[in-house]
Amino acid sequence: MSHTVSRPAQKIRSGAMLGIGLMLLGVFLFAMNDVMGKWLVATYSVGQVLLLRSVAALAVLLPLMQRQKVPFAIPPQPGLHALRIVLSTGEVACFYWAVTYLPLADVMTYYLAGPIYVAAFAAFWLGEKIDTPRMLAIGVGFVGVLIALRPSPSTFSLPALVALTGSVSYALLMVTTRKLRETHDATLVLGQILGALLFGIVMAPLAWVTPSALELTGLFLLGIVSMGGHACVNRSLKSAPASVVAPYQYTLIIWAILLGYLAFGDVVEFWTLVGAAVICIAGLVLILLEREAARRGRVAKDIPPPVLPES
Repeated sequence: MSHTVSRPAQKIRSGAMLGIGLMLLGVFLFAMNDVMGKWLVATYSVGQVLLLRSVAALAVLLPLMQRQKVPFAIPPQPGLHALRIVLSTGEVACFYWAVTYLPLADVMTYYLAGPIYVAAFAAFWLGEKIDTPRMLAIGVGFVGVLIALRPSPSTFSLPALVALTGSVSYALLMVTTRKLRETHDATLVLGQILGALLFGIVMAPLAWVTPSALELTGLFLLGIVSMGGHACVNRSLKSAPASVVAPYQYTLIIWAILLGYLAFGDVVEFWTLVGAAVICIAGLVLILLEREAARRGRVAKDIPPPVLPES
């Protein structure tokens, strides 16, 4: 007796596979972007890196917005948009500053806690209810951060504090984005790029280094690769439910460990790995809890967004 899969089921399955593939590709592009950024900030200031990468990103984004007929106008809730731009600029500046001094995997570990912070902040800012299982998962995630951070006079360094500040800024950015969910994606990305561009215009002249042709290409590629990552992740979330593709964001730590070692000889410490594992487990539990809530007919609001540092 043969069993055939219905056409709607095949469509759902193919959409899920496409979404997973695009999420994996998007995460890889962001990992490559982060490696390139770490290489470049060893020579150029954070302001100069953000300036040149933003110019390249605008060169890609503006024609796309024009083709899609996205209006170039001040969106509703301009104050909230301004706050979001400040948070996104602070987050990316913290990321690049932190990777100047810390192994890539260490910084990624702090940013992996983003969904944990999002779930906690959403309860206070958005009024979303958090039941006991979610509270436990959030608590476990914070324990993972403490394990990775190992706060003591000898290990709690300024770069680690900057990375932690960046990860919290990233979480607040995601919560702010939820309140602006009706705004077009391209408009949100444009705001982030313009904020980084303004920061670069102010800060870059303070420590300007004339780049070589190769390094100028690398600086421009930062913006182009980042836009490619955005495109893959956005399409992934449109092709499959967030609860299906979100778990694959945690492949970012694998790339960070591998590429950090191959490109810079970074060796991740044991307790950083333990902390990263605990954070990933807590994040996956939150995703599974939301998937189960969705199956019971409740709207899943707390699915953690993809963790894409400096995106």
